[in-house]
Amino acid sequence: MSAVEMSHSRVAAGGLGQFFARVTAMVTAWNDARITRRELSALTDRELTDIGLTRGDIERVARGL
Repeated sequence: MSAVEMSHSRVAAGGLGQFFARVTAMVTAWNDARITRRELSALTDRELTDIGLTRGDIERVARGL
């Protein structure tokens, strides 16, 4: 019985680590999109046109689509 409990604890610990890794990845992706959105929004319409974008494209680009 003891071996089963130890094995179960390892799985739970691994699951918790994976959970935090996923949360960290989500926060990082959100922050990257926020920075991209902010930087592109600061450009003029002319500058956006020069790189082949419009204001309507900013959200799509920020999400990486």
